[in-house]
Amino acid sequence: MRVRQWPVEHIHVYLEPVDMRKSIDGLAAIVELELKLSPFAPALFVFCNRSRDKVKLLYWERNGFVLWYKRLEKQRFRWPKQLSLVSAEQLSWLLDGLDIEAMRPHSELKFNSVFTD
Repeated sequence: MRVRQWPVEHIHVYLEPVDMRKSIDGLAAIVELELKLSPFAPALFVFCNRSRDKVKLLYWERNGFVLWYKRLEKQRFRWPKQLSLVSAEQLSWLLDGLDIEAMRPHSELKFNSVFTD
């Protein structure tokens, strides 16, 4: 698997199903009215349909919106139920069919010194 690079600072997953007939204006309205975020922010917004076989990604790039669309032919996306802010790596996993809420990395450890008691 490769991690896709996106020209954004944040990636927001919209957890509810979306009618895939919505295009840029409809999805931007969801971002602004329901997520209470600016669709012009340096962020990527990810949407999925009820049957979880289609996904759309929306982001603003300098002077216009970019809409990215993927349709699966036989499988389904494992859409998160709670995780709405994800990393580029998690988005790549999601687009590859992995359950990102079940995948947990090792806990981060922080130390002040290499010398311990």
